[in-house]
Amino acid sequence: MDPAGFLADVERRPETLAYLADVLVQARPFTRLLDGIDEIVLLGMGSSAYAAGVAAARMRAHGLRATAELASSDLLPPPRSGQLVVAVSASGTSPETLDATERYRGRTRVLAVTEVGGSPLDGLAIETVPLLCGPEEGGVACRSFTHTQAVLLALEKTATGRLGDLTPVLEAAVDATADLMSRRDRWLPAVADHLDGPAGVYIAAPARRFGTAQQSALMVREGPRRPSTACETGDWNHVDVYLTKTLDYRLLLLAGSAQDGELLGWTAQRGSTVVTVGADPAGSAYGLRYAHDDVDDVRLLADVVVAELVAHRWWASP
Repeated sequence: MDPAGFLADVERRPETLAYLADVLVQARPFTRLLDGIDEIVLLGMGSSAYAAGVAAARMRAHGLRATAELASSDLLPPPRSGQLVVAVSASGTSPETLDATERYRGRTRVLAVTEVGGSPLDGLAIETVPLLCGPEEGGVACRSFTHTQAVLLALEKTATGRLGDLTPVLEAAVDATADLMSRRDRWLPAVADHLDGPAGVYIAAPARRFGTAQQSALMVREGPRRPSTACETGDWNHVDVYLTKTLDYRLLLLAGSAQDGELLGWTAQRGSTVVTVGADPAGSAYGLRYAHDDVDDVRLLADVVVAELVAHRWWASP
């Protein structure tokens, strides 16, 4: 793992995401696969599971039968006809995902989402959708997370009959990511300084983008190896609010929840430090805005860049 390589990987995201967007729009990979399907089961570990969890919840909100499971779980749904199992692993070699996928092979329809054609996971599936993120030379799964989100967003929009919405969302996400990176000299020093505390950094996001909070926390743990955990914003008021009373509490808030105000009330009352992404509310030490941050689907793909660049700054200059 290498911080310079990680930064180079992050900086390539607008380029690789734009390429993936073109392929997804032209190939429409899920149209045929969803014929006759009445249940979607998503399997993955780590970053793949973070992306899958939100994707399944979003599909359920549209009335679809969809679940996301850690591939290591011993409580997986039984195979049955009418089921599409989507096994996600950027490397195509995650042993837990391979073991879980083997359970379904030959008994239901299995789709692989992976970067590596010819990988063991590819061999277990009837069809594979490539992530097209390219090698991640820094040794950290960063672009592959966003590409997984984009692929699963295409699955959601195909399943809900809204595939026409995909092109403007992906184009705006490319613009948003490029905007954050091009202006980072103006916002990154202040954001990193506000979040730099002795008790680590906490990250909150609404349920519809909770995977981004999880991935953001992972970037801080995996790169600079600092304590970091994620919480859904509404749940924060029930489980993490207590930490504001005893810690030098630093929070990165990915805004957009109806419960943002209650959270900010507690943090202001207790002198905690909050950096807000996508809004500039009272009670926040810093409000970071970027292009198209008023579009929730764009934020799904772009918000993680903030934590990645903060993590790199801490990693490169510990």
